[in-house]
Amino acid sequence: MSEARARPEGLSAYIAVTAAYWAFMLTDGALRMLVLLHFHMLGFSPVQLAYLFLLYELAGMVTNLAAGWIAARFGLTSTLHAGLGLQVGALLALAMLDPGWALWHSVAYVMVVQGASGVAKDLAKMSAKSAVKVLAPAGRGGLFRWVAVLTGSKNAVKGLGFLLGAALLATAGFVAAVLAMAAALAVILLVVLLRMPPGLPGGRKGAKFAEVFSKDRNINRLSAARTFLFGARDVWFVVGIPIYFYAVLSDGSEAGNRAAFFMIGSFMAVWTILYGGVQAVAPRLLRAAQRPEEELVRAARHWAGALFVVPAFLASMAALGGDPAPWLTVALVAGLLVFGAIFAVNSSLHSYLILAFSKSERVTMDVGFYYMANAAGRLLGTLLSGLTYQIGGLSACLGTAALLVALSWLCAGRLDARPAAEIAT
Repeated sequence: MSEARARPEGLSAYIAVTAAYWAFMLTDGALRMLVLLHFHMLGFSPVQLAYLFLLYELAGMVTNLAAGWIAARFGLTSTLHAGLGLQVGALLALAMLDPGWALWHSVAYVMVVQGASGVAKDLAKMSAKSAVKVLAPAGRGGLFRWVAVLTGSKNAVKGLGFLLGAALLATAGFVAAVLAMAAALAVILLVVLLRMPPGLPGGRKGAKFAEVFSKDRNINRLSAARTFLFGARDVWFVVGIPIYFYAVLSDGSEAGNRAAFFMIGSFMAVWTILYGGVQAVAPRLLRAAQRPEEELVRAARHWAGALFVVPAFLASMAALGGDPAPWLTVALVAGLLVFGAIFAVNSSLHSYLILAFSKSERVTMDVGFYYMANAAGRLLGTLLSGLTYQIGGLSACLGTAALLVALSWLCAGRLDARPAAEIAT
């Protein structure tokens, strides 16, 4: 198996999957920023804005369960093609939105389209992440390095997508922006269809859907920790911080709105790029090549505890600061960048551990289940983001984030650090 992993075609397949995933995540980040800012300008409340993303996250939960089985049954290349194609369709459908529709007609339409986009994203993500387990070189640290490069670069690209979405909205407008992204992604899909190198595994006809649900305690506990970790991020990231920054930065004029778009998009981009950059260097930061798996399990507990301090402190600052103010904005930017760096180490450890815990013969099943939990966390965070911001403002968002990090720490604390062969499942 180690020789097969070292073949040039394996590296070529990894590069092709990563490039396709980059293209997808660029459009995914841009689309999120376009939808959020466009509909905020149309007068949607924080809760209504959160509704726009709920079906996106709910669809991700269902998709990840099904995608693990689909990939095991039909192969990873098929799920990658399906994800790219569905995203092209979702972008084209969003361009058909009629500004003259009634409010809830628009909300329902965008929710459905965002749901399709959520299905697309998780098909592509599951394909890319499972491919790493199959293609990564054998040897200590090899799997963690390849996971870190894929995940870190993906998040850096998604950060550029946030900036791209804000820039396209300010310069080209909503419809032109989504049509341009659909065209670019269609070209990527065509290239992947025609030129995908060999190396990814095909399907097996005997794969059963019931295999998706893991019986491994570590995988289930890690999935629970992942749920709360990503809920803690999205509870402020999806609605709270962008709308708070808009209140501080925009003076209500058209020029002021454009400037606010660029600054909000820039912050979201910088935050996500920093997050991706730290993920990419996490193996070196954690000295993963010199440490056994059980030490990295213990490290996951410690880093979750360190993350709790940041949102708890920022929530206190936001509560004392009261109304949106420039000084508080500066402090929040600095604090959230620290949150992003520590969050990235937590996320990178999780992404490595799920593959380390998984057996090669059921990797798509375990990865699908794990990313179902990831989508559940985003769904939880998305719903709470609009709700807590509307009820208690930014301090409520950040306080809820601290609570969710604490729950993630409790779940990570129950991971068994013994080698997998010694753990009864």
